[in-house]
Amino acid sequence: MSNDTEAPPPEQETEQEFGEELGSDIDADVDEEVAEDHLLGGLEIESTDEIDIPDRLVDQVIGQDHARDVVLKAAKQRRHVMMIGTPGTGKSMLAKAMSELLPKEDLQDVLVYHNPDDGNEPKVRTVPAGKGEQIIDAHKEEARKRNQMRSFLMWVIIAIVVGYALLIAQRPLLGILAAGVIYLAFRYGSRGSDAMIPNLLVNNSDVTSAPFEDATGAHAGALLGDVRHDPFQSGGMETPSHDRVEPGAIHKANKGVLFVDEINTLDIRSQQKLMTAIQEGEFGITGQSERSSGAMVQTEPVPTDFVMVAAGNLDAMENMHPALRSRIKGYGYEVYMDDTIDDTPEMRRKYARFIAQEVEKDGRLPHFDEDAIEEVILEAQRRAGRKDHLTLKLRDLGGLVRVAGDIARAEDAEFTTRDHVLQAKRRSRSIEQQIADDMIERRKDYEMTVSQGEVVGRVNGLAVMGEDSGIMLPVMAEVTPSQGPGEVIATGQLKEMAEESVQNVSAIIKKYSDENLSEKDVHIQFVQAGQQGVDGDSASITVATAVISALEDAPIDQSLAMTGSLSVRGDVLPVGGVTHKIEAAAKAGLDRVIIPKANEQDVMIEEEYEEMIEIIPVSHISEVLEVALAGEPEQDSLVDRLKNITGSALEHDISSGSSGHGNPSPQ
Repeated sequence: MSNDTEAPPPEQETEQEFGEELGSDIDADVDEEVAEDHLLGGLEIESTDEIDIPDRLVDQVIGQDHARDVVLKAAKQRRHVMMIGTPGTGKSMLAKAMSELLPKEDLQDVLVYHNPDDGNEPKVRTVPAGKGEQIIDAHKEEARKRNQMRSFLMWVIIAIVVGYALLIAQRPLLGILAAGVIYLAFRYGSRGSDAMIPNLLVNNSDVTSAPFEDATGAHAGALLGDVRHDPFQSGGMETPSHDRVEPGAIHKANKGVLFVDEINTLDIRSQQKLMTAIQEGEFGITGQSERSSGAMVQTEPVPTDFVMVAAGNLDAMENMHPALRSRIKGYGYEVYMDDTIDDTPEMRRKYARFIAQEVEKDGRLPHFDEDAIEEVILEAQRRAGRKDHLTLKLRDLGGLVRVAGDIARAEDAEFTTRDHVLQAKRRSRSIEQQIADDMIERRKDYEMTVSQGEVVGRVNGLAVMGEDSGIMLPVMAEVTPSQGPGEVIATGQLKEMAEESVQNVSAIIKKYSDENLSEKDVHIQFVQAGQQGVDGDSASITVATAVISALEDAPIDQSLAMTGSLSVRGDVLPVGGVTHKIEAAAKAGLDRVIIPKANEQDVMIEEEYEEMIEIIPVSHISEVLEVALAGEPEQDSLVDRLKNITGSALEHDISSGSSGHGNPSPQ
């Protein structure tokens, strides 16, 4: 009898086995008519208490659709995975989710037995999960019965000897001495009986899902297993070698997931041995210290049939053992984790669920009301640094949720409110932001911040410390006669990219200036750049403006700050961190700030700064000078000359908007 039903394709099997939809939508009332413009994506809720949380960890992951799809496939096919991306984007959570997806039925217990032929080569046996404890209990019961029999026999013999010495031989001291010798002899003999009890190396009897072992930063013994040192190595006092064997993470992860973050921090020998364990599916345990007695012990191979999930930042690939990476790549998947995701109503609803997840996970925080949820989603938009996107650095966002909840809990509030979230934003500032704010205040104290008047050759530049902290970085320029060939000299801890940007600026200066630079030295100083130095080219328009001001003796308006990269043709290119830079300018008391036109869509400053500062988007260096230079006659003549030099090419670029496109780079 034939069956006409066709087997579903692999993709369909995956959906049927693991669920039809990843990260299922929110189970709550949704008003689709207002969803597009509503910060909660149309969710009609009063607090996060009304949001149901998915049972599976893989469904709780926000965004990272590609990575989640890979994890599902890798779990089904038992493939290794390498995840590369920014910290806090969900790598460890996906690895844990993968362990939930692996079958629990395949789990094993691992036992280590004494080898009567060679005590330094213990034998290894694997049994189904839960059987290991039964075997140990059976051996212990057998040993207990033997010991009871021995004890009974010992006390009978002692009684006979002592009775003979007291009643017949009339030598009580000799009887006591004989009894002590008999007692020690029996106790010594019982050690051999106890040594027959195996060592339960890996116990999965109470495990509800496949093992998940986090071996991040593990030393060799913790990763590969070890054999404890025994100071008593003879005379019957020694611990049997099989009892001193300790499992490594690779053995505990058998039939489960081994997660190693910052994989490149493992020493090279550990990476090589890890590769062997992956390749062979088994790895014997020996002492990791060459001076330890454990180094003489080498067990039979122990199963290491795990799925490897390696993770790290981009530099992890550079310092990772090439053979290990090849092994993962050849028999698995490589995934790059997203930093942001499109801002859609569905994603906003999932971010509301994310807040509910964090509250439930903590277990002590009050739930967030509607206004508080909206404020957190606004912060997610702001931290994305791109218009119409939400950040996926959810560990940091979760930190904000926890701080806000702690503040509400301290006040014994029923719900966490918007005010609590605003307080949390102030309290949870990064170290870099605290340093930047402190530097801004100190510069005000010492009158180093110039926010008024007009100065030749001085421009208020803007920079970013860390990822979320803006700071003002003044740039000064001076032109002097040269005693040899003219050159551009820049100081202030410039790094490679910053040095290259200065060279690009010098090309523009040579093109746009009437001065013969072959006979002059151009000195550029990044004032108080600090030990971290200057990295990136986001100060290019600042440098160009300062130098042109010094060459032309044209003053710069000091109530103005600027940021932007610069092409050798004079186009202003987009940079990263514009929101934080604008806020730094506002904190410093400036009135206006110049940013690249291409970054105009990325500006998401806090409400308190919107009225404090005017934002001026520009596309070309001539527009920068038109805004920055003070003194109308000099300004007009210089800007006109720049436009004449650039000619029709500039007019074409501005009209077509070609200079306004490009992807912002983190500067």
